[in-house]
Amino acid sequence: MPGSPSHTLDLAAMIAATMLPLASCLVILIAARSRPRLCAALSIGSATIALVCSIALMALNSKMGAPIQFTTDFIASSGLNIGFGFLLDRLNLLMIVVVSSICFLVQVYSLGYMAGDSGFSRYYGFMSLFTWAMMSLSLSASLLQLYFFWELVGLSSYLLIGFWYEKFSATQAGKKAFIMTRAGDTAFFIGILVLFLHTGDLSIANLGSRAPLAHLSPSFLTLCALLIFGGIVGKSAQFPLLTWLPDAMEGPTPVSALLHSATMVAAGVYLFARLFPFFSLSAVAMSVFLAIGTISMLLASTMAMVSRDIKKVWAYSTISQLGFMIMALAAGGYFAGIFHLTTHAGFKALLFLCSGVFIHHFETNDVYELSRRGARRMLIPMVSMVLGAAALSGIPPLSGYFSKEAVMGSLAGLADPVWLAAGLTGVFLTAYYTFRLIFILLFPRKSEVSSAPSHESAPHTAPAMALPLIILATVTAVLGFFETPLKHFLENGMIPGIVTGVRVGAWPHMAALALALAGVALAWTEFGRKGAEQIGFIDRIPVLYRLFSERWYIDRFYALLVDLVVDRGLSRLCNLNDRKVIDGGIEGVCGATVESGKVTAVLQTGMVQYRLIVIFAVLALLSLYYYY
Repeated sequence: MPGSPSHTLDLAAMIAATMLPLASCLVILIAARSRPRLCAALSIGSATIALVCSIALMALNSKMGAPIQFTTDFIASSGLNIGFGFLLDRLNLLMIVVVSSICFLVQVYSLGYMAGDSGFSRYYGFMSLFTWAMMSLSLSASLLQLYFFWELVGLSSYLLIGFWYEKFSATQAGKKAFIMTRAGDTAFFIGILVLFLHTGDLSIANLGSRAPLAHLSPSFLTLCALLIFGGIVGKSAQFPLLTWLPDAMEGPTPVSALLHSATMVAAGVYLFARLFPFFSLSAVAMSVFLAIGTISMLLASTMAMVSRDIKKVWAYSTISQLGFMIMALAAGGYFAGIFHLTTHAGFKALLFLCSGVFIHHFETNDVYELSRRGARRMLIPMVSMVLGAAALSGIPPLSGYFSKEAVMGSLAGLADPVWLAAGLTGVFLTAYYTFRLIFILLFPRKSEVSSAPSHESAPHTAPAMALPLIILATVTAVLGFFETPLKHFLENGMIPGIVTGVRVGAWPHMAALALALAGVALAWTEFGRKGAEQIGFIDRIPVLYRLFSERWYIDRFYALLVDLVVDRGLSRLCNLNDRKVIDGGIEGVCGATVESGKVTAVLQTGMVQYRLIVIFAVLALLSLYYYY
């Protein structure tokens, strides 16, 4: 354990950044729920300290060399040790700054959005729980410790998604998210156990150095990598476990911004980057990851093209962008994947929070209804949303342009051009569905404008909600210009010999920009120009429209699978066992008891004469036997 003064300061900062949100959560849920203002102050105060500590850690360790560990033995048996503590390196320095920033801004924003809600105190308690779990996950020193906080992140997200539990749809969405992510987490846990049984080491730093993996066979490494990746598939809502994320929009909009930007769903991508040296040992596994990321990106993009719910459009977009990140990492683009995670955190939180302003004021998620009621007149959220949409679409000079170009560069370095072609298709679709929504908001149909209620002035945006929008819009505008220093910072932390990307020509970047502009142009033609019917080309093809709006029938498939396997399979077997084995066995014992009772009842008449006759007969027979 390091013992220098600077390392002691690092340890103190990490303890404060992780434990204060936990303390805030406990105080709020146990002792302070009747005092909403105090609850908000405690939660935002702990998030503020976590942010300050994260920035301080980044400043103190900006030129760090080897990772810093503070660990103690958690499980020690027969020479097998599992540590528990903190690991600090360049990757999680960046991650904790991103996580704490988003948590802080979302909690400030929630002062306006959740004002007057009956569950205000409970909301901030859950927010503190989420902050603690996510910060602790980012700083975990071992894979088992990371898994522990991984599950706590899942628990807190379940509580936040189903926050309005009075609504049946909210409780269903929370349960769906919990169950589907548990499916992936089961594979993740099995992968951890298998890896531990064969290496005896779950230290993230050691796995990153590849030292415990030298004697393992390629097929075994592939198996472990695929099992652990199951957790990433569930948490980051990738194919086939992707349909829970759009339904998670039943929670409050600030929760959506928190889950979709840099915290819960991005935890999967962070785990991929965290174990990148381990995953990169298996070319087969990396190819599978690349395919899953590509499929997820394309499927989610098509779903977003037909949705009318503003939050679900951004939810599908999140799945798609996470697919881009996984594609970049699987292609060897270590920096590209992390950089896109970082920029995406800013502009996706911005898009959700802007949507929250509209939803809070107009009380609807329908983008056409928002347009009809005059959402474009809310200047700060509308301008901020356009800025975030441009960043999401990869329009220069916003942050999303730089990170998406880095992703395309990683895909262009692969031998098979099909991956780059898929990525470029995703760029076009992203720009199209993003600006489809923007143009609907900006240019309401003339027939609906006349019937919309008139207002003297534009609707007011609460300061607590406006300030985070302005900060995130500023970050979205300038973050891309820090690409080179961020790349230098991250890649200097990688162990020698790991390829993190190759240099390619300029043509993939030019093609990506051209396709993004083409997507915007098509959206303008169909939804923005004067006289546009605001009907997309997919809407004119009923088969495709139904396919995309039904999410490629993935949920229908799961419903059929549950019906066949659970309802008609396991349930019937359990029912048959209950009726034939359990009930039948009990009824058999009872029947035998009754029949035996009937037999003995003949002998037990209760009349003394019969008993005396039997006794006399027995004695007479015995006498005759012994006499003769």
